[in-house]
Amino acid sequence: MKKLLSLMLALVMVLAVLTACGGNEADDVLTMATNAEFPPFEYLENNEIVGADVDIALAIAEKLGKKLEITNIDFDAALTGAATGKYDMAVAGITANDERRQNMNFSVDYYTASQAIIVKADSAIVASKDLEGKTISCQEGTTGEQYLLDNEYSIQSFKTGAEAITALTSGKVDAVVIDDAVARALSAEQNGATKVLDEALTQEAYAIALQKGNDELTAEIDGALEALKADGTLAKIFEKYELPYDAE
Repeated sequence: MKKLLSLMLALVMVLAVLTACGGNEADDVLTMATNAEFPPFEYLENNEIVGADVDIALAIAEKLGKKLEITNIDFDAALTGAATGKYDMAVAGITANDERRQNMNFSVDYYTASQAIIVKADSAIVASKDLEGKTISCQEGTTGEQYLLDNEYSIQSFKTGAEAITALTSGKVDAVVIDDAVARALSAEQNGATKVLDEALTQEAYAIALQKGNDELTAEIDGALEALKADGTLAKIFEKYELPYDAE
């Protein structure tokens, strides 16, 4: 009986050690949700998720001494995953607005963006005033979609920006509204069939989304971002992807 009790005690101790080791391994991983349909911030290249946001997340993980693990899912699911704690963070060109702040934490801002209009190259639409009575496509769950809804436009929402611009080139809609840098990247792929208007519809700031109340990790990511700003890493990343960057 004593031998049996000793064996059981030893087994319990081994399981405890294994459990602790598993926890430590999990602590070394930073999980990230994104939607790799948002060039140049996140997109697929040879089946690999790349982009400015990916480079930023990798740099943050390095600062924190962690390995980055990326999951590519729909934009809405990425936000929900961060809000519920399924993922440590969502990094996907996410605008940190008041509505989203009610449901999740956000890091300090790292990029200033705006919504832009894409039209066909020969379109008579030259400004936002010309959108009245037109049908406009967008990516669902985005601030671009919310802008169109708030202004009561007739819209068609799609899972990706690529689908939204396909709706334009195929004649199903009259224009696309999407984040400016993404608009230019998507339009550049159309071989001159589309153009991006100069007018900025909004002014927004991108930040990293985390679970509401996860203040410890938020502070760690804030610290990493501030360090990346200070040492010039962020500026180099945005230069790499030909994105404007205001260090302030």
